[in-house]
Amino acid sequence: MNGSESSSTGHTPTARRRTDPTRTRRRGAAPTTRRTATRAGQYAALLAYLAFLAFPFLWLLSTAFKPPRELGSLHPTWIPEAPTLENFRQAFAEQSLWAAAGNSLLAAAVSALLAIALATPMAYVLARFRTRLARAATGWVVLSQAFPLVLVIIPLFLILKGLHLVDSRTGLILVYVVWSLPFALWMLTGYVRAVPVELEEAAAVDGAGRLRTLLSVTAPLLAPGIVATALFAFLTAWNEFFFALVLLKSPGKQTLPVVLTHFLGTEGVADLGPLAAAALLATLPSLLLFAVIQRRITDGMLAGAVKN
Repeated sequence: MNGSESSSTGHTPTARRRTDPTRTRRRGAAPTTRRTATRAGQYAALLAYLAFLAFPFLWLLSTAFKPPRELGSLHPTWIPEAPTLENFRQAFAEQSLWAAAGNSLLAAAVSALLAIALATPMAYVLARFRTRLARAATGWVVLSQAFPLVLVIIPLFLILKGLHLVDSRTGLILVYVVWSLPFALWMLTGYVRAVPVELEEAAAVDGAGRLRTLLSVTAPLLAPGIVATALFAFLTAWNEFFFALVLLKSPGKQTLPVVLTHFLGTEGVADLGPLAAAALLATLPSLLLFAVIQRRITDGMLAGAVKN
């Protein structure tokens, strides 16, 4: 009788329950809604962070074009009501900005090139030959970054004085090389370790020597890392202030960050308009350089992995 009742009602113990289409759509829509909300939150956080980073530069840009009347206003505005170039003219008239920019460019470019030239082979040795000495050297590189500038400036000054390199561009460049070398070495060591050693072994099997392997296989893969490290080394030297302030005394040898302090009066009152104009001109080269080079950071990423 149970069997007849089961057959009459059309339900069997093994029958599958029919799926409610509405419930299925609701279950599928819930994860999609959560993903959309999460992505919207991420974009909102990113926009807030970009606004936080852009605020100082935008305010500097606005201040550089404001006349003195707007600079002293109790109700500052984002967009100048009467834009003027007088601040730029006054900045160049008061200080030798072109000479200072040339000094900064020379020190930053030469120190970055020397740091990269020294750090690249050292990073390859530390990454490929993992001995106790290499590990100790890596630890010392990381530890050296914790030293404050005030701790090393006095012995550094005495060393440069003994070498007659105080108030010298050469001495400043050497200081920048020594100061940026640990960071460059640490960065390049990570890039070298990211290059598969199997590619070098394959090139050796094909008959390539050590030098040919380094130039044809490893170097193209390291090119993005070298460019990025050189960029950071250049920007560090370009924006450096403390070493240049202590080591350079002649006005004709001072770098751009030091010359910017000359817009401060004897009582600490800043000549705000010319200072903003000069600071804007000092910031633009860094932004332009990064905008140009960052497009090429990924160039050659896998060029060395292609076997001809």
